[in-house]
Parts: sequence; structure tokens; C-alpha cells
Amino acid sequence: MSSMANPIEREIKLRFESAAAARGAIVATGAVERRARQLQDDRLLDWPDGRLRERGCTLRVRDQPGAAALTFKGPRQPGAMKVREELETVVADAPLLIRLLEQLGLRVWFRYQKYRQEYELPGVVLTIDETPIGTFVELEGEERGITDLAAALGRTPRDYVVDSYYTLFAAARGGRPDAGVDMVFDNPPS
Repeated sequence: MSSMANPIEREIKLRFESAAAARGAIVATGAVERRARQLQDDRLLDWPDGRLRERGCTLRVRDQPGAAALTFKGPRQPGAMKVREELETVVADAPLLIRLLEQLGLRVWFRYQKYRQEYELPGVVLTIDETPIGTFVELEGEERGITDLAAALGRTPRDYVVDSYYTLFAAARGGRPDAGVDMVFDNPPS
């Protein structure tokens, strides 16, 4: 998550075989937990004509225990990492915000869930994302910190995943998901 002083998000994802393997690798780096594991329920919104997606932009409402957020992400800049503008603000009531946005003509076009646990090291936030399509570790921060940390996790730039969860979900389903098919848990992991 970026700050207003620096509204640029820089991140990569790395695939892991399990949450336990990801947790072990992260703890071995000396990272400190900053937020316990919790369910995040995200909804992506756009106008019916898809103008945000057409521009490569994302508008997301995230609902999670004790906090919700509205996030705008601009188009991705070229490079080995996902780099783009990110503007985010905390909101009090995610369902009400979604209703408000729908009254303005926006529609939820994709919903996805993940269990996220956050860690940090100086200059980098590490998250373990347990999703219905597998486990990912997301590294967000400064380029050098991400590169060094990925190497410490035994990974190279060939291992970087810069696709969105929607794109990864579509690929897991052999292409574009059917309308109304979301990436949500049938049986959430314990």
C-alpha cells in the first residue's frame, strides 16, 4: 500500500507450494509480523462500458476485519516488477461504499478472496496470500529491497509474477472466467 507522499506501488508475487512453506521462508529472513492472518474480501468495480479496465486501471473496495479501503490503481508501467500509481483511503463501511458507487453507475465485475498475513523488513512489506488458486508471497516496497529479498527467498526475476489475481484466476480456469464467476473460497483453509 502506497502513501500519499509516494503514491507509487512497486510489487511482485512469488508462488509457494503452501502457506507453511511461505511462512517458514519469510520468518527465516528475519521479517517481523505486522498483521495477523485475516480474510480479505475484495471487489473490483467499473462502469458498464469497462472504461477503467480499458485504460488498465483498477478500482477496488477491500473489506477485512476492522478496516475497509477504497483503492484506485493506475495503468502498469513497463518493467520486470509491477509499478503503478496507487491511491488508497480507509473507509468505515465497505458494503455501504459499494452501494454508493453502484448508485453512481459503477458495477462490481469481479470478487476475490484471500487470507493475508503481513510481515515487514526495512523498506519492504511481505504478505502471504492464501487464495483459492494457490499461495503467493507478495513483496512491496523499493526495487532494491524487493530484488534482495526475492534473492534471499531463493528466487530470481524469472520467478516474479506480476499478474493480477483476476488474470491468474482466468489463467487457472483456462481463459476468461464466465460472467459472475468469482475467486472465492468454497471451503476456506483453516
